[in-house]
Amino acid sequence: MEKMKAGIIGCGNISAIYLENLKTNPYIEVVAVADLIRERAQERADEFNIANVYNVDELLQNDEIELVLNLTIPGSHAMTDLAALEAGKHVYAEKPLAISLEDGRKVVELAEEKGLYVGSAPDTFLGSGIQTARKAIEEGLIGKPIAATSFFMGGGPEAWHPDPEFFYMAGGGPMFDMGPYYLTALITLLGPIRRISASAGIQIADRKVGSGPKEGTTLRVETPTHLAGTIDFADGAIVTMITSFDIRGASDLPRIEIYGTAGTLSVPDPNFFNGEVKLRRYGQDTWETVQPAFESGHNERGIGLTEMVESIRAGREHKASGKLAYHVLEAMHAFQRSSLEGKHIHLESTYDSVVTTNASPSENETVESH
Repeated sequence: MEKMKAGIIGCGNISAIYLENLKTNPYIEVVAVADLIRERAQERADEFNIANVYNVDELLQNDEIELVLNLTIPGSHAMTDLAALEAGKHVYAEKPLAISLEDGRKVVELAEEKGLYVGSAPDTFLGSGIQTARKAIEEGLIGKPIAATSFFMGGGPEAWHPDPEFFYMAGGGPMFDMGPYYLTALITLLGPIRRISASAGIQIADRKVGSGPKEGTTLRVETPTHLAGTIDFADGAIVTMITSFDIRGASDLPRIEIYGTAGTLSVPDPNFFNGEVKLRRYGQDTWETVQPAFESGHNERGIGLTEMVESIRAGREHKASGKLAYHVLEAMHAFQRSSLEGKHIHLESTYDSVVTTNASPSENETVESH
């Protein structure tokens, strides 16, 4: 099969791992890079032997390029997606899909109108960690899921990130930065979300850049940095979720736990592709390790993009889709809306998962003692 030729727009920090993982990809060939700062694009091109360095318009006008990988900052995701779709190209972007719900809808609707594919990170839910947990739930190891907890408890990225300003603007904060990983995992495991109630606030407004050339610079916090809420899923599960950039000390709270009528499942960090899944059955006092559905590496960023290209060739719906990303986007907005309006927010969108595990149906041995 001939490789699909792709161009990358946005050559910041995240582009390196995509380019590294795509070097030997059997379905995708990166033939061009573009960035508002041309020197940055040239550095990436030199580092990864990319033939063409373009400005954004040049890349979008190149008929050879069928696919755009959009790695711009969050505030530019929707604008860049729309431009790529208007140019007749499939597009896959970093998370979130958009900042506003209106822009998110425009992206999904334009892709449908033009018969093009739009995908969005995160794709960590396609790794062995979340897929093993999903398989365990499907096999009934915890009975019917009835509740869950989900916690991202951090101190914010300003201590290590050289350009952390966008994390504290609209479209940033812990919900828009890390929420997509957790919400995508929860939707994969529990199905679509029905409604959300939450409280949100800026609990620590005094922020300074902690490293790099901007060290000591004061940051202006414009978006909630601590959000706590309750998520009601369509199938009945009730989930408690907190995302925070305001935790200056440690936290021992789990990343994700799923509680069922027959046991509890401990799910690994959804920011990564792998990790152990633990099971504690009803009536037992020890945890078991669930056998992985398949093996994943530590950082396989881009597998969602690869699966999208495979789906384009096969004419089927892809997994890390714009529809899934829009459902996640609406959920993230619902946290803030609920806090502002003081009421439950009922989601208008839904999502029917197309994800299936890669494990063989004949694999009957699922857990081992630990």
